[in-house]
Amino acid sequence: MINIAVLGYGTVGSGVVEVININHESINKRVGEEVNVKYVLDLREFPGDPVQEILVHDYNVILNDPEVKIVVEVMGGVNPAYTFVKSALEAGKSVCTSNKELVAAHGAELLAIAKEKNVNFLFEASVGGGIPIIRPLNQSLTADEITEITGILNGTTNYILSKMTDEGSDFDSVLKIAQEKGYAERNPEADVEGYDACRKIAILTSLALGKQVDYQDIHTEGITKITDAEIKYAKALGGSIKLLGMSKFENGTTYSMVAPFIIGGDHPLATVSGVFNGIFINGNVLGDTMFYGRGAGKLPTASAVVADVVDAARHLDTNIMTIWDSEKVTLGDMSSFECRYFVRTNSKEAEVEAAFGDVQYVTVDGLNEVAFVTEKMAEGDFEAKAKELDVIYRLRTAF
Repeated sequence: MINIAVLGYGTVGSGVVEVININHESINKRVGEEVNVKYVLDLREFPGDPVQEILVHDYNVILNDPEVKIVVEVMGGVNPAYTFVKSALEAGKSVCTSNKELVAAHGAELLAIAKEKNVNFLFEASVGGGIPIIRPLNQSLTADEITEITGILNGTTNYILSKMTDEGSDFDSVLKIAQEKGYAERNPEADVEGYDACRKIAILTSLALGKQVDYQDIHTEGITKITDAEIKYAKALGGSIKLLGMSKFENGTTYSMVAPFIIGGDHPLATVSGVFNGIFINGNVLGDTMFYGRGAGKLPTASAVVADVVDAARHLDTNIMTIWDSEKVTLGDMSSFECRYFVRTNSKEAEVEAAFGDVQYVTVDGLNEVAFVTEKMAEGDFEAKAKELDVIYRLRTAF
């Protein structure tokens, strides 16, 4: 029997227990012996729930029990999760987590401890919920040099933008609906300002490079300034607006950002709508590949966590090598990042052409302004030229 402990009995934690109970027989078969949830740690009580029989309130009960071989951390946040996870690894217990904040901040350090102690730190569910992406980056795509990772990494913002596009609703109205449906938190800042997606692209980029990418260094914009006007212009261009987490690896330089982009209808991520996530990867040998699925939710996320539990159980006393060193990556200066830009302005066409030369104009009925798409150019050059105009709003494009 392999005993595990679950830290946190919220949405994902209760899902982990549920998945193990539902698929107990097949999980045991894949592991080769029985997987047993010996403890669940939570500060609350759950009267009437069978979990009460294994509920503990003191983490030291778990830490000091030599029978617990795997700890599942689904508490969220950095503290006290970091303290709990680090001490578990140092005690020779493998850890599986869905905690993107923890992984983005301390992934390299915790992986190093796991390697030293010959145990495992696994975090498939930290990016993309139930979408398998960490393991493919760590194992399946290792023959390739990754040239690009671009993803719709946050279901809340994708739901909001999809709803605005399909129904013509404004941001505030759709956000309220998302909160009522449970797709958005009461305080949605981490989602709508891009912070959640930022941590996820930091994790993916760190794995692709095998070095530390600090999420604080990643240029991050949210979707709160997107209006119905931008949505209409995107449609006029045959595309849509998506919040993308993007890293491009060009000539030894890594450009990483989170921002809303207008993408064309033929873009691999164009059809990813609602609360779904999609992650597009380009490798120099494989070419393009896509990962798609539910990026959040109780059971999809729990499924990914339990898959890590199975992996850890099958590799007791054997470290699964993950290359992610603490050496920090210096990201490329955004002023040299190149793309095309969509611009709304109160300036005249003659002023636009004086600043940008040949552009692609876009018109939408009822909007008395000038809108255009530039040629591909460096961001620094764009910003310098844009100062000559009365810009209402600008968006990067990915077409």
